[in-house]
Amino acid sequence: MTEGEKTLRVLDIITAKRDGAELSESDIRQLVLDYAADRLPDYQMAAFLMAAYIRGLSLNETIALTWAMVDSGTTLDLSNITGTKVDKHSSGGVGDKTTLVLVPMLAACGLKVPKMSGRGLGFTGGTLDKLESIPGFTTSLSVDQFVQQVEQIGAAIAGQTADLVPADKKIYALRDATATVDSIPYIAASIMSKKIACSSDVILIDVKVGSGAFMKDLAQARELSNMLFAIGQSFNRKVAVAITDMNQPLGRAVGNALEVAEAIDALKGQGPSDLRELCVQLCAIILHLVEHHQSHKECIRYASTVLDNGSALEVFRKIVQAQGGNASIIDDASLLPRARIKEDVPSPKNGFIEAINCASIGKASSILGGGRERKEDTINPAVGIVIYKKLGDAVEYGERLAVVHADDVDRASTARDIIANAYSIGTHQHPAPSLVHEVISQ
Repeated sequence: MTEGEKTLRVLDIITAKRDGAELSESDIRQLVLDYAADRLPDYQMAAFLMAAYIRGLSLNETIALTWAMVDSGTTLDLSNITGTKVDKHSSGGVGDKTTLVLVPMLAACGLKVPKMSGRGLGFTGGTLDKLESIPGFTTSLSVDQFVQQVEQIGAAIAGQTADLVPADKKIYALRDATATVDSIPYIAASIMSKKIACSSDVILIDVKVGSGAFMKDLAQARELSNMLFAIGQSFNRKVAVAITDMNQPLGRAVGNALEVAEAIDALKGQGPSDLRELCVQLCAIILHLVEHHQSHKECIRYASTVLDNGSALEVFRKIVQAQGGNASIIDDASLLPRARIKEDVPSPKNGFIEAINCASIGKASSILGGGRERKEDTINPAVGIVIYKKLGDAVEYGERLAVVHADDVDRASTARDIIANAYSIGTHQHPAPSLVHEVISQ
């Protein structure tokens, strides 16, 4: 096929989608693989992305998009790892440190957890950023190191290799530049292509919903969850999707080193009750997927036991040691980076916490230096926020709503104002929302 014929063919595909036609698997595959290989210019891919954003993609088209993205690069070979391999992904939230707790829990339950994670962008934190706040910890492992560590200690948490789903990186950058990020089919294909390429047998997706999540309402979250589940089934994976609440930060800590310290508390059987409950629930969902003969209650009991008997904590210690980190932070949190300034955010009146704009809390953390707006931005691992009042809590005038951990006075002042405005204080006490709204499972 000549270059002119190729261009005409691409124009036919873009035109068909613009006019609302359903594309074939081969059409979508051609676009994605050509774009990944630099054989398709940005302007044509941008035209396709906008056409598909407006017209939508069917489930079959979304599955085809996922397949093509997986095939744009290599897949992780986990054949040398014995046992059941499990993976977990969160759609992103504020204070979401569940990976730090859940991965050791799953390994302590006898499962193998090859976890490839990402960095934070915008108001959501990234697992790699949190772990790199541990002195010496490296998230850059070769594939051989990664596989060997999973086989030896049950788990590894590392950054995604450059040749894993390269089409997703290119397409995401273009989505970001063309106002097409918030398409549910695009989000689903992006998430599942990376999970499929990581080759685990069992996949759990944690879809966050609420003011601190990309999915703002339950209807959106259900639509995404159903699509994620269907894609996973089409690839013959055992898959579950949990829709979990993000109308307030998870736990109390928001910020990299602060969240590591809180995750360690949870692994010691301590820490905030909501963090523990969610990690136990998510662990139980995976255990039930792996062993259907176990009841939900038995899975909950087993998940709770590995927190209470210290076995999950010991797995975390081994992960930190294996990846070059200073494991002494587990026994002495003062060895983690600490901010120079701590400032209270006082309540302006008496009442009850009726709402928290969770995204604003995440924004305040980013302003302090704890997040990034662009991938090349550097972050300060020491800064962040500790939340003292959460939904349903009673509060008195002047009482502490939160504490800002900062290294800059001006940034601290700005963050304090944002946090104060994020709280809605009323006269009626309302119960906090359920942590897990729904579970879609096999």
